[in-house]
Amino acid sequence: MALVPDHLLDAINLLCPEPVMMLHNKVRDMAVGEVLKVVATDPSTTRDIPKFCAFLGHELLSQEEVDDQFIYFIKKGS
Repeated sequence: MALVPDHLLDAINLLCPEPVMMLHNKVRDMAVGEVLKVVATDPSTTRDIPKFCAFLGHELLSQEEVDDQFIYFIKKGS
């Protein structure tokens, strides 16, 4: 079953710490339970985004690399 996001964050060509800073701001504006799709090209996001989710109580639904892009689906926690 394909995940259908409520929001999209395009972090392509942004370098650390910008993708996580933008993610933090975007999640703030979301309702609990909404899903965000993040697309990034910075490999450091493979470390930073899972840690961000674990630390702040959000659920990392999916993480994959496709054609040099890192794609994440994150469900906002409470």
